[in-house]
Amino acid sequence: MKTLLYNPVLIKELKLRFRSVKSSVGLLFYLLALSVFVFGMIFIATNFTGTGFFRPDESYYMFIVLTYIQLGLILFITPGLTAGTISTEREKQTLTILLTTSQKSWQIIFGKLASSLAFLVLMLISGLPIYSLVFLFGGVSPIQLVQIFLFFLLTVLAIGSLGIMFSTITKKTIVSMIATYGSMMFLAGVTAFFMILAIQASYGFGMGAPSPSFMAHFWASINPGIMVFSLVSPDGMVFLKDMTQVDFPIWITYVSFYILLTAFALFIAIKKLRVNMGKMR
Repeated sequence: MKTLLYNPVLIKELKLRFRSVKSSVGLLFYLLALSVFVFGMIFIATNFTGTGFFRPDESYYMFIVLTYIQLGLILFITPGLTAGTISTEREKQTLTILLTTSQKSWQIIFGKLASSLAFLVLMLISGLPIYSLVFLFGGVSPIQLVQIFLFFLLTVLAIGSLGIMFSTITKKTIVSMIATYGSMMFLAGVTAFFMILAIQASYGFGMGAPSPSFMAHFWASINPGIMVFSLVSPDGMVFLKDMTQVDFPIWITYVSFYILLTAFALFIAIKKLRVNMGKMR
């Protein structure tokens, strides 16, 4: 129990990251950018449209845009924070020293992962007050905000685990980053393309009535952008059902797939951490 709660690697990494001036400046500019967008949108809606007030439907659209901005943040920053955690130690020739300590492999991997993702989670939490502004004008329920935040946490954990895995099994940071960003692009973009192909195939490429396409439903279920669409739009699930002809909640597939992906990536990272060092020696 003591080893689970006390992790020197995590404590050291957290101190180094959160005491850095770059982290504070990055968080400041991130919040400033969100604030400028939100208050700018409110200013435009209340002054240039001639209405003089901010309608609930406009608040709802602002919530959708903010959600996709946060999703873009996760998809493009998480690989940069995690893909070099182990490979950088190897390039600096400090990983051997780290492995000679009493820390187990899972403690090292968990410490590196948690410290890398802590800053992203801090950015998400710090943006919640800006998110809460939409409640002043209506159009968005608190349950939607909770669902979005839990979705962000799971997505951050999954992509971060992939970054740790590639950082462990590759020797160069640049290779690890390319592999992690490639995986992110596959999950965010290629899966949508595969979904479109599967839907076209279910329609017989325009030659017949549509049939249930479980592959299209699967590709849609693991795509983060489509998952956000189903969470923020009341008609999202109905639209996906009409497209795939499959009546099954995509959030169940999304949660199951990304939990399994996280477990697999962390398992490989833990198993390969000391194996690669043994080969290098």
